[in-house]
Amino acid sequence: MPDDMMRAGAVRGGKGDASALFIETVPVPAPGPGQILIKVRAAGVNRPDIVQREGHYPPPPGASHILGLEVAGEVAALGEGAQRWQIGDPVTALLPGGGYADYAVVDARHALPIPEGLDFTVAAALPETVFTVWTNLFERGRLQAGETALIHGANSGIGTTAIHMAKAAGAMVIATARGADKAKKALAAGADIAIDATSEDFAEITRANGGADVVLDIVGGDYFAKNIDALNVEGRLVQIAFLAGRHVTVDLVPLLFKRLTVTASTLRARDAEEKARLTRAVEEKVWPWIAEGSVRPLVDRIFPIEAVADAHRYLETGSQFGKVVLLLD
Repeated sequence: MPDDMMRAGAVRGGKGDASALFIETVPVPAPGPGQILIKVRAAGVNRPDIVQREGHYPPPPGASHILGLEVAGEVAALGEGAQRWQIGDPVTALLPGGGYADYAVVDARHALPIPEGLDFTVAAALPETVFTVWTNLFERGRLQAGETALIHGANSGIGTTAIHMAKAAGAMVIATARGADKAKKALAAGADIAIDATSEDFAEITRANGGADVVLDIVGGDYFAKNIDALNVEGRLVQIAFLAGRHVTVDLVPLLFKRLTVTASTLRARDAEEKARLTRAVEEKVWPWIAEGSVRPLVDRIFPIEAVADAHRYLETGSQFGKVVLLLD
């Protein structure tokens, strides 16, 4: 392959099931002002990638059509005005798109040094989950030491990362997962209490253990009303996805009497300045937890870039515990 061309994961026809994924050869992008070019060694695979592949989550204006929201690798080139980085620096970065490729460009302010002791595959599992958990569980959910966090989808990359970060912050963690085996793994990952949501009432069990101060929910649907039931007075519900449905019916009375806060957010659509602020916050608050070993992304399975369709199929089964990563070496 010529030096100015690269492999990239694309969707045939613009949308489709996993079989629509293929590897195309495209020009290596050039970094613009304030950007860096990363030689990608590994890229995280996330649920938003699947939703984009299905045609329901278009990239923001100006973002690459190539899938992939997080990468790890080395700085290969610097755009004019890009600061902090040098050629060859090992970095991990949050992207608006373009991660499933041999090279990716990113705003230099959205990259972070790879923590010591982490290889590229583990580092590639950091940005999307860590940024999401920090801004939602801690900034919007205001989780404090001594409080209780109820975390749904404990087997997901978000779930496992949220367990580690909540425990690092001194909170108690109640985690839910679908299946006894996943619940058992959630305990091994650090949760204080793990609930099999297929056979147990998580709201009842949470209340029996003092209730939740913050709920981080990726499920939606019928979980919404049960989350309200599980929350303590002054509790906060943070909604970041709705795998079980976006339409809910809820009794508003408990929100009034418990003085609850319901909030929600997405990460990808935030502007460059907000992502730069978030990057600084993550480096200040979360990177020390990673350095001390209290926060470690769990990588469930690694696929070569040529098997990107298999990676998507695997993630769609929901059988993973932790992150799925593509290897580009």
